Amino acid sequence: MTNNIKQQIQTDIQQAKATGQLRSERIREIVKAAVAQVTSELQEGSSEIRAIVKDAVTTVIENIQDKSTEIKEDITASIEGAIEGANTKRHAAIVQTQSELQRLQAQLDSEEDKFQQDVDGILAEISETSQEKTAHTKTAIDSAIESIKNSEEASLLKKRYAQLQAQLSIVRANLAARYGGRSEEVKHYLDEAQNWYNQARPQAEAVAAQVEQKRSQLEYKLGEAGTAVAKKERQIKQTLRELLLATADLFKDKEHPEQDKEVTRR
Repeated sequence: MTNNIKQQIQTDIQQAKATGQLRSERIREIVKAAVAQVTSELQEGSSEIRAIVKDAVTTVIENIQDKSTEIKEDITASIEGAIEGANTKRHAAIVQTQSELQRLQAQLDSEEDKFQQDVDGILAEISETSQEKTAHTKTAIDSAIESIKNSEEASLLKKRYAQLQAQLSIVRANLAARYGGRSEEVKHYLDEAQNWYNQARPQAEAVAAQVEQKRSQLEYKLGEAGTAVAKKERQIKQTLRELLLATADLFKDKEHPEQDKEVTRR
């Protein structure tokens, strides 16, 4: 089995050399395909798989030593390809689990919407009863209802939740790009991050210039990452890494620190 994978990788590399296509991304594809094919029937995490991965990377190194440039990138690509190939089944299981989580998230959002509609209905009925009260009592009831509807705690929790979901989606995009995800999968996570980011974005409120600048930077990075994925650019991993760092930098800022302190005190 080991000799077969070595021979396959060596043959594919020599063919790529002959056609002038021996680039890092091609090496990654060659190793990934070879390792995935050989390890498909083996038990995940077995010592045999680790030996195959090692042999695959060694074979690449032996066949690219004559290259004068980009040898580090080629070795990195071979290691990444070997890891991706060895974990093909596990990655497929992760994708399936993520799909189920997204279904549950949609179900949760739907239930939360229904819950909010029920609350709004109850508050509306309470508001109707205030019509029969004195002006002073009616004012107190209406004020209490508005206080509940516009709760600072609820608003803050929703925003923080959306921020965390946006960051999580960007983390998933990074992991997918680094460990064998297809471009469609990476793009899906970026779209998901954009959706959550839009929910976290404060509406119709004045924000500090510094925070606004960081928001603009994040929007630019999201667009840049999506474009890079669509074009399958070589630097997609670096672009996604920069996006992850930009998101972390933005979301650690608080648009209303005095509001957060007040909520904490309560």
